[in-house]
Amino acid sequence: MRIHLIGVCGTAMATLAALLQRRGHQVQGSDQHIYPPMSDFLREEGIRLLEGYHAEHVTEDVDLVVVGNAISRGNPELESVLDRRVQYCSLPEAVREHFLREAQSIVLAGTHGKTTTTALTAWLLTHGGCDPGMLVGGIARNFGERGTSYRVGSGPHFVIEGDEYDSAFFDKTAKFLKYLPQVAVIGNVEFDHADIYADFAAVQLAFRRLVNLVPRNGLLLLGADDAGAMALVPFAVSPVETFGLAEGADWRATDVEAHDGITSFTVRHAGDEIGRFASPLLGHHNVRNALAAIAVGQWAGVSAATLAEGLASFAGIKRRLEIVGQARGVTVIDDFAHHPTAVRETLAALRSGYPDRRIWAVFEPRSASSCRRVFQDAFAEAFGHADEVIVAAVYRSSLPEEERLNAVRLVADLGRRGQHARHIPDVPAIVETIASEAREGDVVMVMSNGGFGGIHGLLLTALR
Repeated sequence: MRIHLIGVCGTAMATLAALLQRRGHQVQGSDQHIYPPMSDFLREEGIRLLEGYHAEHVTEDVDLVVVGNAISRGNPELESVLDRRVQYCSLPEAVREHFLREAQSIVLAGTHGKTTTTALTAWLLTHGGCDPGMLVGGIARNFGERGTSYRVGSGPHFVIEGDEYDSAFFDKTAKFLKYLPQVAVIGNVEFDHADIYADFAAVQLAFRRLVNLVPRNGLLLLGADDAGAMALVPFAVSPVETFGLAEGADWRATDVEAHDGITSFTVRHAGDEIGRFASPLLGHHNVRNALAAIAVGQWAGVSAATLAEGLASFAGIKRRLEIVGQARGVTVIDDFAHHPTAVRETLAALRSGYPDRRIWAVFEPRSASSCRRVFQDAFAEAFGHADEVIVAAVYRSSLPEEERLNAVRLVADLGRRGQHARHIPDVPAIVETIASEAREGDVVMVMSNGGFGGIHGLLLTALR
């Protein structure tokens, strides 16, 4: 089958292209701009790249067109597809039909933690000999020399990150509703994606629909420590188990300790001790992520001892508390956090790993939600574990002022809470400030869901 992807240079679309190519399809794709590193990745996978959007890219021999969710009416290739009635679908539909229809689909969902939990679950099943497929919205370091966001396995399981974002211009429902869950994991449910969800009730509805798709012979795993997740229990038809640190959780972590970058805890299932586990991931939120992965591993038949070995050897995800370098005794860490809860929990985890260090939090409001004023007050409460806070310019400056996050007000609110916070709009000034003020032993965590102007490399260069 010859498959053409419109908007192929997005991370999810590029990963799908690679998966399809590995399955033996002839794959090509177009995008407005072709630039490394995504173009390098696609070419290494043998995928033909076409720059710009032109109707002639969709040739007569194309059997299927996958339309990315960033593509809208007016795109020349899309208009040609519609005019000629070429078969087309969304990314999640393509994943469903080509990879999930015959698999036992394990869908990891929730507002936070799903990327880490997906990669960890896939690794535990791989380490346990299950040879699963995988599709995750990040680079999992355990797979291949450079890590990867996908895997084609020969086993019965396919582990996939369940994104609640919309599917395509013609389908505004959540991607995860196409993923045929045999097992669904929902760690937490909060308001997010303010650009597509009107309010928290709309988010809740999407997750209720996911719960309603788990079959009677499947399994639903819910985060016991999160009220939004636990509110889904009444809507389940399948068996339900819970996981977390809360008393009464079916899968519970107790005696949590953190030493020298290792978090250890005891796992109990239905009151019975399963074993003692050690994780290289910091923070209670990552204990919950590990519990979910362990529960899935046990469901798949992997022994507790093998799961413990797998967890101890998990190498993590790029851009999730990733140490990108050290210079002049200063450690620079990159993290994807962009929601108030993620910022708070990530900083708490960092504090547990560096209890005696001065922590800088450098935050770029970049995502569709973090740029909006709906989280103004929540962000003011999210930086409590940071000693120094720098808030960069709000990325989506085209938002109306009444809808846009007010960075100056955020800094003022943080100051009223007793924190040293500054609004420094541009990257060169941020780099200059940290390079001149940071001292040996400091930890600088950069938080953004984008490239942030290459600040990590600039900062390390300036420190050197």
